[in-house]
Amino acid sequence: MENEKGYIVTGYADILFSYYFDDDCMCTKMVRDHLLVYVYSGEYILEEGKKRTVAKSGECLFIKRDNRVNMIKQPKENEPFRGIFLTFKRNFLREVFKKFERKDLPLNANRQKHSVIKLPQTPDIKSLFQSLTPYFESSIEPSEEIMKLKLMEGIYSLLGIDDKFYPTLFDFTEPWKIDILDFLNDNYMYDLSIEDIASFTGRSLSTFKRDFKKISELSPEKWLIQKRLDAAYNKLKEVGKSVTDVYVEVGFKNLYHFSTAFKKQYGVSPSSYLQT
Repeated sequence: MENEKGYIVTGYADILFSYYFDDDCMCTKMVRDHLLVYVYSGEYILEEGKKRTVAKSGECLFIKRDNRVNMIKQPKENEPFRGIFLTFKRNFLREVFKKFERKDLPLNANRQKHSVIKLPQTPDIKSLFQSLTPYFESSIEPSEEIMKLKLMEGIYSLLGIDDKFYPTLFDFTEPWKIDILDFLNDNYMYDLSIEDIASFTGRSLSTFKRDFKKISELSPEKWLIQKRLDAAYNKLKEVGKSVTDVYVEVGFKNLYHFSTAFKKQYGVSPSSYLQT
C-alpha cells in the first residue's frame, strides 16, 4: 500500500517487494539479518565506511547481518526504484543447516570479509528472481509455503556461488560483548531501541541494564537524550549549523521534541542560542 513517504512495501514470509516512486530515499540502518537483494529497476547504493557499492537494474547484492549501512534507493533512466529483499533470519537458517551432513560442509572455508557483496548473475540467481518479479504486478498473494521455498532457493544459490557463504550464513554465535559506551558514542544518533542496543553489544536486555548501571546513574534512555543534547550544543556553538540540520543529525525525531528538551537543559531555545 502507498504511504505518505512515497513508497510501497509488500511482504510475504520474510520476502519484501519494495517500490519507491519519489526522487530518492536515503536511510542508515542496522542490518539485523542477512539480506539477499535484487534490483528490479532504479538504483541501489550502499555505503559502509569508505566502501561504496552500486547495484543497477538486474543486479543482486548480499548484505551481512549485524552491520550499519547507509542505503540510497533512487530512480535510474526514468524508472523508479523497485527491489526484492529476501531476509534470512537465524531460526530459518538453523532449520536449513540441520539438513546438511557434516561430510558435505566445506569446513576449511573462511567467512566473507565484506559486509556488502555484489553477486555474479548466475543461472540460479536469475531463475530465482525471474520467478519472484511477477508479484510486483499481481494482486494475488503468494502462499507462505511458496515464499519459504524461494528463501531456501536463495540460500542454495548463495552456497553455489562461493563456499565462504557456508560459514557466513551458518554462524549462529551472538555478537561479541563489546564496550557499551564505545557503541553508544558511535551510534547515539540512530533510531535504536534499548533492546537493539543490548543485542548489538552482545547482551540480553537484563544484562545490558545491569551493566549500564555500572557506568552511569542515568537510565539508558536519559543517557541517550543527554548525549544528543551535548552533541547538538556543540554543533550549534562550534560548527554553526542550523537548528533544522542539527536536530536530525543528533537523532531527535522531530523539532518540537528537540527544542523542548534543549530549552529544559540549557534554559534557552536552540534558535535563540544560535543567535547569541
